[in-house]
Amino acid sequence: MPILLGDCLDILKQIGSESIDLVYLDPPFFTQRNHTLKTRNNDSSFTIYDKWDSLDDYLRFMKLRLIECHRTLKDTGSIYLHCDKNASHYLRILLDEVFGMENFRNEIIWTYKRWTNSKNSLQCNHQSIYFYSKTAMFKFNTLFTEYSASTNVDQILQERVKNEHGKSKYKANSDGSIVLGKAKKGVPLGDVWQIPYLNPTARERVGYPTQKPIMLLERIIEISTDVGDILLDPFCGCGTSLVAACMLDRKYIGIDISADAVDLANERLENPIKTNSILLKKGEADYINKTEAEMNILNSLDATPVQRNAGIDGFLKTVYGGELVPIKIQKASESLIEAKEKLLHAAHKRNCRFMLLVRTHENYETQLLFEDIDTEVFVIDSFDLSVRKVYLGIERSLREAARQEA
Repeated sequence: MPILLGDCLDILKQIGSESIDLVYLDPPFFTQRNHTLKTRNNDSSFTIYDKWDSLDDYLRFMKLRLIECHRTLKDTGSIYLHCDKNASHYLRILLDEVFGMENFRNEIIWTYKRWTNSKNSLQCNHQSIYFYSKTAMFKFNTLFTEYSASTNVDQILQERVKNEHGKSKYKANSDGSIVLGKAKKGVPLGDVWQIPYLNPTARERVGYPTQKPIMLLERIIEISTDVGDILLDPFCGCGTSLVAACMLDRKYIGIDISADAVDLANERLENPIKTNSILLKKGEADYINKTEAEMNILNSLDATPVQRNAGIDGFLKTVYGGELVPIKIQKASESLIEAKEKLLHAAHKRNCRFMLLVRTHENYETQLLFEDIDTEVFVIDSFDLSVRKVYLGIERSLREAARQEA
């Protein structure tokens, strides 16, 4: 299973017709700039050249290579072309010309959270992957995902039939009881994939500018191939698709014009490393530890919540004196002094001068707090505590009035 060095157009012409099961390509995106990134230990760097004389020049480059990819695919094969906003609309037209509009299957949206310094446009948090088959006889394996939390699974598991008007209804036995259907595997995979972008500290990251997560490529490979099938990547770069194919017991052919990229891909294949996403494994809900009451307090203060931090529950959205103001909400198990100490510890690590501490209950330490607390910490009562104080004041007044009458 080789990784070949050279221009993929020249090498593609040497690959036999109808010999490949799946083509995945992550070509230049027509960004009109070169991309350089250093490896994690900063001992070397990799550069991707993506400058073109014109859009026509870029599209001619791509069309010639797509024609060869089409030729190499089996009739049961498919192609996935990875692109972004720069030229995706032009590449879609090229794919229509080469593979036929009738063989378009999906535009897959790979979405992720990745913040940039964009000021005059919305954050670009997705890329597109165009999925075309060579013929209508293409291989396709349905993947399933979990039901959403809002899905009434008990209803899904009930068998349905058509009534006399052709509308669906639950199937019932002669005694009126509902007939349960067969077990469900889940929800068939859709065309929007939320897979985290590789963060800078991920073990899988090798310092290649266009590196994609292995999880993304595994999903593509599982959909369109079986064990033993052959994947072809004409722009293999650091070899992510090849590593994914290797892990899934598929064969592969990789091509790249950069000798450094080929060397790096070979190194990765010798020691494959995959970063497992805790976000995908546990779900977003696992990252949320704020109670409804705490969220209500933060919302009332117009604050941005901070999850999984013992000393800071949020930050005011309004900046004061050019600085962020952290917020700590007193927990039921904390004294106010304990809550203050946690806030100070977390805020000082971030060089915050002013802090907001929300008191949610009173205890014997409350009266001592203001003798000990720092002037940089501002204490306010939560709404619930303020209401309780009012009620307690009313009760005390009523008791005093009753005592005087007696």
